[in-house]
Amino acid sequence: MFEGGLNVDYFILLLAILLILGVITTKFSSRFGLPALVLFIGIGMLVGSDGLNFIYFDDPHLTQLVGVIALIIILFEGGLQTKWSNVKPILYPSLSLATFGVFLTTAVVAVAVKFLLNVNWLEAFLFGSIVGSTDAAAVFSVLTGKNVKEKLATTLEAESGSNDPMAVFLTITFIELLTKDTTSVAGLIFSFFWQMGMGIVFGYLFGKLAVYAINRIQLESSGLYPVFALSFAILAYGVTMLAGASGLLAVYVAAVLMGNNHLTYRNSIVRFNEGFAWMMQILMFAILGLLVFPSELFHVGIMVKGLIISIVLIVIARPFSVFLSMYFSSFTTKEKLFISWSGLRGAVPIVLATFPLIAGVENSQLLFNLVFFVVLTSALIQGSTIPWVAQKLKLTEKEKPTSPHVLELVSIGKANAEIVEFFVPENAKIIGQTLEEITFPKESIISAMIRGDELITPTGKTMIHAHDILYIMANKNKLKKLTDYLSEQNVEKSSM
Repeated sequence: MFEGGLNVDYFILLLAILLILGVITTKFSSRFGLPALVLFIGIGMLVGSDGLNFIYFDDPHLTQLVGVIALIIILFEGGLQTKWSNVKPILYPSLSLATFGVFLTTAVVAVAVKFLLNVNWLEAFLFGSIVGSTDAAAVFSVLTGKNVKEKLATTLEAESGSNDPMAVFLTITFIELLTKDTTSVAGLIFSFFWQMGMGIVFGYLFGKLAVYAINRIQLESSGLYPVFALSFAILAYGVTMLAGASGLLAVYVAAVLMGNNHLTYRNSIVRFNEGFAWMMQILMFAILGLLVFPSELFHVGIMVKGLIISIVLIVIARPFSVFLSMYFSSFTTKEKLFISWSGLRGAVPIVLATFPLIAGVENSQLLFNLVFFVVLTSALIQGSTIPWVAQKLKLTEKEKPTSPHVLELVSIGKANAEIVEFFVPENAKIIGQTLEEITFPKESIISAMIRGDELITPTGKTMIHAHDILYIMANKNKLKKLTDYLSEQNVEKSSM
């Protein structure tokens, strides 16, 4: 229906329909145990030229642009909600998976592709590098709301948030080897360490800058703070990429740093980006669905070869890379098996598959279709069975209660007080104490409590229980002292 220049009104109508269908499909996703990304891609295929023919879309450049922007927002939202206290103990295994593990996966898949597709070794390794990394968007969406052990969920999220540089590096390297006559091996090795190292450095610097600016600059509207925070993520990506380093890694590092520091209007920032990330997931996967032609994708030859590659990836390559790269870690065999099964492929491999298309690499369309089929297979087989596998391996834990409401001062950004939310963990020292027995910092007072589904008006005789959610009104200048005080109690209790 839409070909060439799009009618603006029809395009806006189509966008609205895509978003509404995308939101509605999330309900079916949770009910039937299917990852949302599969349904989003299905929507794109449905409205495409091979489906209802609402729109003809064949632009890998635009797909790449939308995909990168969406990944920035998704990584930023995921990083904001990542607790450094959970990441720190599993940092080295996650980084090993994100680097050495990606390389091992690439190598094993490349061997299978070489003999299955009868391509040269460079093309085989190019395919392996494209599907070598797990996908943050897929992992975040599948694990959200699941009661998988926190240690495992954090490991998978940290891996998917930091393994993009290795996949991008390998993909670009093999494209250069295929399209250029001379390529410096030393230069490629330097490029990898530069991308990883400077990605972390730039992420740290922009994260620090964002925290300072958000807390010091008084904006006229509270609604500007989420936009202000997101702008630092986009800035971090842009500057880091211009410096030749990994922009996606910088975004994730900056987001983790921001999420683990006090931020003015923190709840508004988190909730805004949570909704925005969902919207970008819908648009990104729908556009990826538009880019592929089902008549080509579901060709018998593509399906058979894609299924074989998927089996190699899921059953051989991923477990091999996990067990070898985590050999010296403290993870149990069951935990490694679960991590092996949870190596979801998603948007990143499909976006990377547009690189050879744009570069004009031979057999790039075949590679793209196969990558797309592998991603669908991974999402359908692995994504839909992750909770079941976690239960069978006994790697689940009691679901932690979360706040059913969000309280926050509504002001023009100039009030000198703020209400902060504190979840009382099971190891908190304040458990069993009444409010009059707790010595909070001056100018701090508990204004409300939530216990289960009950809202409690606190008095001096109110006793603190585990899993209570406290809303504490405090002077903005005392917030750091308050959070340090609460964290100190947790540390003291944990060491007993």
